[in-house]
Amino acid sequence: MINPDDETAILSAVDAVFDREIEFLSELTSHASTRGNEQSAQDFMAAEMSARGYDVDRWQIDVADIAHLPGFSPVIGSYDDAVNVVGSHRSQSRNGRSLILNGHIDVVPEGPLDMWDTPPFAPRIADGWMYGRGAGDMKAGLASNLFALDALRHIGLAPAGDVFLQSVVEEECTGNGALACLQRGYRADAALIPEPFSEQLVTAQVGVIWFQVHLKGIPVHVAYAGSGSNAIEAAIPLIAALHEMEHRWNAAERRHADYAGHSHALNLNIGKIEGGDWTSSVPAWCVFDVRMGLFPGQDIEAAKREIEAVLNDAARSHPFLKENAPEIVYHGFHAQGYALSEDRSAGAAQAISALEQAHHTVTGVSLDRIAITATTDARFFGLYADTPALVYGPRAEAIHGFNERVELESVRRVTQATALFIARWCGLEKI
Repeated sequence: MINPDDETAILSAVDAVFDREIEFLSELTSHASTRGNEQSAQDFMAAEMSARGYDVDRWQIDVADIAHLPGFSPVIGSYDDAVNVVGSHRSQSRNGRSLILNGHIDVVPEGPLDMWDTPPFAPRIADGWMYGRGAGDMKAGLASNLFALDALRHIGLAPAGDVFLQSVVEEECTGNGALACLQRGYRADAALIPEPFSEQLVTAQVGVIWFQVHLKGIPVHVAYAGSGSNAIEAAIPLIAALHEMEHRWNAAERRHADYAGHSHALNLNIGKIEGGDWTSSVPAWCVFDVRMGLFPGQDIEAAKREIEAVLNDAARSHPFLKENAPEIVYHGFHAQGYALSEDRSAGAAQAISALEQAHHTVTGVSLDRIAITATTDARFFGLYADTPALVYGPRAEAIHGFNERVELESVRRVTQATALFIARWCGLEKI
């Protein structure tokens, strides 16, 4: 237990280091850490952890080490540039519970630069918000993890249990970075992931499958289009069939309990389409990429079989595809859904209670809960490591969009709540 004087001191300590936290967040956001380009940002994270005296573990992920593990998502291409960083605080007393503070360093592509008001990797502050790709999703969370510990250090305190600061890659496409941390041996009594969900506790998250559909046509000059087969147009009825499946999966009788009141929690997205070689030639090929959501508890292999059946049934109604079946290639997310609400363990109840108290102390209101229609790395800890995973982070807007931004006062509050949560969960010892 911590007393009111300790709470006041911790809150004030976050305020005392908050200007440095904003500077840190700005610097981190300036690193264009899209997939494959995370190394400079990871260099920065490793240097900041090392400067604070943490034991720093930096390693290149080897697919062979994790491909056999539950939760692995198939990848295309090399992992030569996939590097994780973990900083470890080792308690002197070991009297408290251990904790993983996890966050991902990778950000999604910025899209056309002319759609941004200012350059996405030149962060700026206006009206209490920091703008920039990744500022909200989720470099503000990485900052709050690090500076919550800084605040404790500022008043001569440290967690009485081991704490592992994780900066991982691959969250936006596979989650294999978090999985590699488990394979590396990092375990704790709880995990906290400050994804930007507006200071609410995530009680459930959907699973996600990524796949590609490859179609072949017959190329001819457009003057004789009737004698060919247009692979791009052949995609249209297949996409329509997938959206019909999406509608069925969202039916009330198929919903997970946490999504009972959500009429469309599972979203199918055609995220990319390519095809053809020449404007005046009937396209001989087409590839489209699909993202589909799953409810917690929905079996991935059964979902894949249904996806394949839907596509093959639709193909059989097409004059060309009935003899040239689509090829389905799975890559990226093979993510199961995860519901913290289903964790009945004493550890989960205690972790949630500690966060509720911390949130209430900072904000003066009760902690709201939300079932989200996205996925996070929480599933690895909750499903495969028997570790309650709490997702709780700041308010951000336009994540994955143009002019992404995070509210700085929300970052302050989350940092304060995280510091109080660490104090309650791990206990405190003097440095």
